[in-house]
Amino acid sequence: MDLLEIRKKLDQIDKELVRLFEQRMDLCRQVAEYKIETGKPVYDEERESQKIKSVRALAESEENKQGAEEMFRQLMTVSRRLQYRLLAENGQDMQLHFKAVDSLPKTGVRVVYQGIEGAYSHGAALQYFGDNVDAYHVKTWEAAMEEVEKGRADYGVLPIENSSAGVVEDNYDLLMEYHNYIVAETFLPVKHALLGLPDASLEEIKTVFSHPQGLMQCSEYLDSHPDWKKISVENTAVAAKKVIEEGDKTQAAVASEIAGRLYGLKVLQSSVNYNKENTTRFIIVSRQPIYKKTADKVSICFELPHKSGSLYNILSNFIYNNVNMVMIESRPVKDKNWEYRFFVDVEGNLGDSAVNNALKGIEEEAVNMRILGNY
Repeated sequence: MDLLEIRKKLDQIDKELVRLFEQRMDLCRQVAEYKIETGKPVYDEERESQKIKSVRALAESEENKQGAEEMFRQLMTVSRRLQYRLLAENGQDMQLHFKAVDSLPKTGVRVVYQGIEGAYSHGAALQYFGDNVDAYHVKTWEAAMEEVEKGRADYGVLPIENSSAGVVEDNYDLLMEYHNYIVAETFLPVKHALLGLPDASLEEIKTVFSHPQGLMQCSEYLDSHPDWKKISVENTAVAAKKVIEEGDKTQAAVASEIAGRLYGLKVLQSSVNYNKENTTRFIIVSRQPIYKKTADKVSICFELPHKSGSLYNILSNFIYNNVNMVMIESRPVKDKNWEYRFFVDVEGNLGDSAVNNALKGIEEEAVNMRILGNY
């Protein structure tokens, strides 16, 4: 049999496959109608496991058994997407418990951040809420989340990701531990300056204080002064405060210019970090499940059984609803060895039917799915 004849036979088989696929989808529509009437869930893990076992038995070689399983997993995924859509069209979509608002109030609110005045978290609060915001600080990120959950603060500002250093893992964990919601985000460029006393000069400096990352991010500049002693402190704002309190002209701090203004320090050298594009993304959290009507990013998290294909099957909810995923991060589940929680950001709004449909599928198929916010 020559190649042309082989291709003709393949075309015939493909035509028959499409015809059978359409018949199968028509039957899936009937299944959806039954589930609409009875309230049964779309996802039936036991039924799908039995189906996979039976189709594997129909194939002869091990290679074909695996291929048949992959094909039917895809078919069942497409079937579920159809059924979720039909349920949504009949009013059986997700109960989101989120409220859409025109805007987030930025005046007459209390805002909490971690660190002290002049820290980058403080700068992010000022950037998003304005210079006159009623902001206060606490020692830890967890304390900030607790202040929001207990209602002592209307909003909390927490770093979640840095363009150079990556994600802030502890804050991902806190999003699960506390029932707060992401309602906004703000991007703050990391611009370190060398700060000294008002009457100090660059030539007098002998000791430089900063957070370890601040020292690292400015290593090229600091290494050009090999005679300077570098000392790590709690954060960059603490370094600035230390310099002004000790009043020693030989001491300087690597911190933001905002910290310099707050503590009355002079900029001895601006922009001393080597990566001029370094930026930190901060999230704004609230205890209220609200989102702006113009919000275009949804953050969720979920857990999955530790078995082959589980993540692929979950993410297909986005693929078949044309929802674009922009970030995925995994974190170990506490007290469950080798099990992971996934954090995912997608484009869209909770009012979008495609997003709603995808989340409905994930809610049924994953473990402990939560919507962290729409912003």
